[in-house]
Amino acid sequence: MSDILMPKATAVWLVDNTSLSFEQIADFCGLHPLEVRGIADGEVARDIRGADPIGNGQLTREELDRAQANPDYRMKAQVSRHAELLKPQKKAPRYTPVSRRQDRPDAIAWFLRHHPEVTDAQISKLLGTTKSTIEQVRARTHWNAANIKPVDPVTLGLVGQLELDALVKKAAEKKAKDDLKKGILPEDPTLRPASETSALPEDHEDEEAAIRAARIEPKAEDVFGKSTYVPDEDEDDED
Repeated sequence: MSDILMPKATAVWLVDNTSLSFEQIADFCGLHPLEVRGIADGEVARDIRGADPIGNGQLTREELDRAQANPDYRMKAQVSRHAELLKPQKKAPRYTPVSRRQDRPDAIAWFLRHHPEVTDAQISKLLGTTKSTIEQVRARTHWNAANIKPVDPVTLGLVGQLELDALVKKAAEKKAKDDLKKGILPEDPTLRPASETSALPEDHEDEEAAIRAARIEPKAEDVFGKSTYVPDEDEDDED
């Protein structure tokens, strides 16, 4: 039997508009017969509006008539075009061009050096590589280990910048949560305890006091310079 859309809504419609047995409706909708009985009694799915399986292409009129004529017949659902559209599509594995495949070890080395918080599974999915290759690069047992150097995967053209940033952010947030659960607080090298910043050490205070004691108050001559004015003798005579 194919999965159908809105099984309870479909069961509501079949209960209200057909003479099918509870067992037939339950089998078609993937429900328990007691649940279908509860729908018929108004105890289950009371606020759910019925969905016509014939109108949405999940059931043919011929199939419904055949089931109503024979209580032992079990209806077969049709493949719905809407169900196919709503079915989650499995993401295809990442394809890496042959010309770029030799660059993947360099990108792996870049992750291992600069972003150790990114897991091997995330690296494998992003670069389209295997966990064994990642382990070989980490242990330097890769066949080309002598030539492997860390290179940004964006520079190599293996991923986009937005995709890389999203992955690194996600990995960092997960690591922060895990550290918090373990009681490890995030370190911030720009912040220091108040006890270290509010009080100065004693040796620093002594040094400051010595500087102040040795400081000489400036004189007027130091500020304005020595006067070059010489009084005239005639002026003295006049006085």
